[in-house]
Formats: sequence, C-alpha cells, structure tokens
Amino acid sequence: MALDSSLYSSMIWFSHVAQHGGFTKAADHLGVTRAALSQHVKSLEEQLGVRLLNRTTRSMSLTEEGKKLMDVLTPSFDSIERVVTELREAHDEPSGMIRINTSRVAANLLLIPVLDQFLEKFPKVRVEVSINDGFSSIISDGMDVGIRLGESLDEGMVAIPISPAITPTIAASPSYLDIYGYPNTPEDLVDHNCLAYRFSSSGAIDRWKFQHSSDRERTLEFEPIGNAIFNDDENMIKAALNGVGLMKHLDLCIEPHLNEGRLVKVLEDWCQSFPGFYLYVSSRENMPAKIRALIDFLLEQRGQFSKL
Repeated sequence: MALDSSLYSSMIWFSHVAQHGGFTKAADHLGVTRAALSQHVKSLEEQLGVRLLNRTTRSMSLTEEGKKLMDVLTPSFDSIERVVTELREAHDEPSGMIRINTSRVAANLLLIPVLDQFLEKFPKVRVEVSINDGFSSIISDGMDVGIRLGESLDEGMVAIPISPAITPTIAASPSYLDIYGYPNTPEDLVDHNCLAYRFSSSGAIDRWKFQHSSDRERTLEFEPIGNAIFNDDENMIKAALNGVGLMKHLDLCIEPHLNEGRLVKVLEDWCQSFPGFYLYVSSRENMPAKIRALIDFLLEQRGQFSKL
C-alpha cells in the first residue's frame, strides 16, 4: 500500500522532536509553535495507529515503535540532507559530470585540444563526450550540453556562440594546383578530382554549395566527383595535403595548413562565411556552476582563433 504523502511532513516534525529531546526545543529550532508541533506528532500517531512518544508535562521519551521509526528516519534524512547540500554546492562550485553531445569536427576543433586545461582548472568536474555527426536532441539523449553549427541546433535551445564566423573553404595542395590548375568558377570543378565526404549518420555525400560575393541571390550546388570518398575529415585532409585532389572543409579546421602554405584556397569569392559553432543548453534557469564554467571557458578560448 502506498504511503500517504501527508505523513512525510509529520515524520520530519516528529524526527526533530526526537532529536531535540522535547517539543519546546524542537519548536524553537523550527520556528513554529509548540502547539502546532504537538498537533503534527499527534496526527502522525493517529494515522499510524501507534504511540511514538511517552510524554508527561515534564519529560518525553521514545516508545519502542518511536525508536523503530527513528532508526529508519535518521539515516534517510541524513542522506537527503547530504544530497541537498551537494546540490547547493554544485550550484556554487563547478563539480560533477558534464555530458556533452558534439559533432566530430566541433570536438576536434573546439573541445579536445583544450579539454586538459578545462579539467585542470576545474578538478571536481568530469566530462563525458558523445560524438554524433547527425541531428541529436540533448534532452532525449540525456545530455547536459551540445556543441554544433547553428543550422543543426535543437529547436528552442539557448545557444551561445563559441567560435568566430566560419567559411567553407575549397583547397588543394600547391603540387596538385601546379599540375591541374586553379578553378575559376564552380563549373570548372567538373575537370578536377574532388574529394568527397560521406556523413556517417545519414550516408549522404556532403554537397558543395556556392554563393558569389557579388550576387548573394544566386546559389550553386555541386556534388563532388573524384576517386576518393571519406567519412572522417582527418584522412581527407591528409589526402589533400598529398596532392590527391581538391577538398572542402571549414577554414578554422585547416588554418595551420593554409597559413603554412601546405594547402591553398581556391574559389574564395564563391565561399561565403556563416555563423560558427554554438554551445547550447535547454534553459538558463538554475544553471549549474559546472555548465557556467564550461561556457565561460569556451568563450575565453574563442579569442584564440586568428583571421585567415
């Protein structure tokens, strides 16, 4: 039989009477009248059908039934108090597990390179990183935060930009371009070996979209055709560095190779920037300190990216 919920508050009041050894001290501690406290205990005894306290005008003691109930209530209330204290501390000091859902690119670009610094700064925090390149709901998946491009965000999420604007970039090695030349328009790509990326989640090939800087209304879409298809960007980048063909990637992901001349941009006028990656949560209300700490840390890291 389910326990009557009205008993819970009466049991709390009873436990205070037992711990303080009397109604007067317990009433002072709780900030209630002695009469109100006595009435709660009396109601509890009536509902349970047993006497919990032996009491006279001068003294009070637990009955056998009262001791039996307190033997159960004391460790239970201690556990509840400990958890409540931990929850309050977690709101003030970053601690506990953060479950992060992120795409592979976002993880490799924004999270993994600085994860050691974050964990060193907040030693009471632990993280679980779940990589998923498809659309994902952090609520249904039991995640605390997500990191994705703006177009991939769950509806109704609170989103914080943690990277600068991003430009999709077509690039190749100097050796490839020396042999096959530079494409001047997207139409020229039919004469080039274009490395393709296949999404692991959907199995679809990532199509290359173009929009000229002088004509934002005109959009071209191109399916890359070449002799190599990849489902991980690291090996696709290696192939491009080795002169296999042209590739499309986000500029921030290949910034070192571009800065050092190992990769060269092409079709720059056709590649327009868009808002970058966001960290998103379901609500700002009662945000735990661990989540606030992660957001502030990644916002600080945002400044590390240079302009290409």
